[in-house]
Amino acid sequence: MIGFLRSSLFLLWFAAISALMHVGLLPLLLLPAGASLGAARLWAKSVLFGLRWIAGTGLEVRGTLASPRVLIASKHFSMWETIAFLTLLPGPAIVLKQSLLKIPFYGWYARRMRMIAIDRSAGARAIRTMAAEAKSALDANRPIVIFPEGTRKEPGAEPDYKPGVAALYALLGVPCVPVAHNSGVFWSGFWKRPGTIVVEFLEPIAPGLSRQQFMEELQARIEAATGRLLEEGRERANSRMTVLGV
Repeated sequence: MIGFLRSSLFLLWFAAISALMHVGLLPLLLLPAGASLGAARLWAKSVLFGLRWIAGTGLEVRGTLASPRVLIASKHFSMWETIAFLTLLPGPAIVLKQSLLKIPFYGWYARRMRMIAIDRSAGARAIRTMAAEAKSALDANRPIVIFPEGTRKEPGAEPDYKPGVAALYALLGVPCVPVAHNSGVFWSGFWKRPGTIVVEFLEPIAPGLSRQQFMEELQARIEAATGRLLEEGRERANSRMTVLGV
């Protein structure tokens, strides 16, 4: 009952803060991209504040970035990481599905912030377009964020890494930073569980590996660290429930 109440209250907070800021800050769409990026960062911080205050779900960051000129490849469990990266990274350029640009407000801001939209039906042309936009973002000292599996996965599901990340790695010629986290333990659709989401920036993969070497190394690093963090998250969540007598 408490979990349902907390999750419901957070949903109301999320809806209210999103509606207020998305509508109230519409004039920023007429300004340079930096204005919308700043607004998105403020929105994301507000969402995470509500998540911690209402649902008791906090954040711990491990590892750092030596430079913003990197390709970040992250595990993808939930909406949480798309929000968190807006606060953890300097003006990230996130690779997303082109269809998301059609969503009112969200799509307008994403387009103005020059997020990297990819049309998966366009084949090689989509890769070339994605690479060109990513290079432009790197020139502006914006890290590129991609979710190598292309969509959200359930914790423990079989990994399914797509070739797009390898194409970007080869074309951009910058280090790739694998990112693991355990958001799937605490953010699962409607349900939000109290505890601490841990996001870990792993050691960078230097440019120059072959496609196969890169894909094997990337998947091995992310999946090993993700498994460790998921287990840690479950143990913490269970310990918390035991202390509370749940």
